Amino acid sequence: MNIVMKIAILLSLFLAGCAGTPTQVEAPALQSLPVVSIKSSTETTYTEYPAAIQGAIDLEIRPQISGVLDQIYVNEGALVKKGDPLFRINGLPFKEAVNNAEASLLAAQASVTNAQIEIDKLTPLVKNKVVSDFQLRSAQATYESAQARVKQTRAEVASARINLDYTLIKAPVNGYVGLLPKKQGSLVSTTDALPLTQLSDVHQVHVYFSLGEDDFADFNTNNPGGTLAEKLKRLPGVSLVLSNNSVYAQEGKIDMVDGQFDKQTGSILLRATFANQQGLLRSGNTGKIRLSLQHPKTLLIPQASTVEVQDKMFVFTVDKSNKVSKRPITISGTSGTNYLVNNGLNSGDRIVVDGIDKIKEGDIIQPQAFTAENNKTASR
Repeated sequence: MNIVMKIAILLSLFLAGCAGTPTQVEAPALQSLPVVSIKSSTETTYTEYPAAIQGAIDLEIRPQISGVLDQIYVNEGALVKKGDPLFRINGLPFKEAVNNAEASLLAAQASVTNAQIEIDKLTPLVKNKVVSDFQLRSAQATYESAQARVKQTRAEVASARINLDYTLIKAPVNGYVGLLPKKQGSLVSTTDALPLTQLSDVHQVHVYFSLGEDDFADFNTNNPGGTLAEKLKRLPGVSLVLSNNSVYAQEGKIDMVDGQFDKQTGSILLRATFANQQGLLRSGNTGKIRLSLQHPKTLLIPQASTVEVQDKMFVFTVDKSNKVSKRPITISGTSGTNYLVNNGLNSGDRIVVDGIDKIKEGDIIQPQAFTAENNKTASR
């Protein structure tokens, strides 16, 4: 037997020995993923609507007579009380008008006296047929005309005094003074385009916002009460989110719904009233009205535990054998970083909270307790 044959025999024996020993393949390790058991609870969701703020009373202060502005008693932005003086218009022409009207009244009263004297003189003469009845009747007509003239001049006196009173312009309500476009010495008129100032009573403010037709329908459906008036009485308080995203300290109350929808925008106007004793809110401010809605016995899941496919939302549920399956769900709203589920899941179901991109239908996982650290990871 030559060397080549010996090597061939040894090689065949080696291969036969290797073929008789089975290869051991280790099973892959199960993925360890955070899992949470869902429980029903009462949750509150919030919806925000752009809003405009107005004072309870916003007035334009305009002159009711024309004249020269003699005095300005207030500064822009000042808080004034009802009855405080704001402006004074030069009153000399109006004082003279009062004097002239009073003189006309005295003359008219003298005419009445003269007419009465004439009647007293003619009455016995007519009775004794010394003069004709015509003269007496003419004197009586003169007397009546003089009385009418007295009434007319009294009205002129009253009108002149009213105009004189208009020279001092007082605050009709409590409030804050706006801009003062007219300066001392300016000529002011009842026909001026700009008012002397604006006065805002903001001890309360009205906040106006709009709801679309769908939102208004939900508003009526979700709030108790047989009529709109009853619903307004039972409504919970609403919050005002200011332009810097801070929330105003006091809650307001919705107290008005407009009588009809705006045909151009398809929305309806609502009003909420807020107390503003410290004057922190002013007319012209903007913000957002935040409405709350209670969801009793709802299921809450982290948004990170969902996946959206073709406009449908899914989660991965975990059964008793730790096998995962994709299940469609319906979302009714959001609360922070969580979804509110109204269909597709039941209380007690387990879902994968994080790592859903690493699994597929039918995988078996190793459930891991859901902790705050998991939640931070999921939220990222």
